[in-house]
Amino acid sequence: EKSGNEQEEVKLQNASKQIVQTAILQAVQQVSQERKQKEKKTNSSMSLQIERGELTKKHEKK
Repeated sequence: EKSGNEQEEVKLQNASKQIVQTAILQAVQQVSQERKQKEKKTNSSMSLQIERGELTKKHEKK
């Protein structure tokens, strides 16, 4: 009976590890997606500023 309990405990530990790994993977993917979206917004904003000449004007003042 003891080995049966130990086997169940090992199964639970493995399941717990799998759940944690899946949660970490999902969190990493979410952060990665959010960064990409933020970079897109930043890049498109910079492109608009360049088109309007806003960035070059600021650079010339320095």
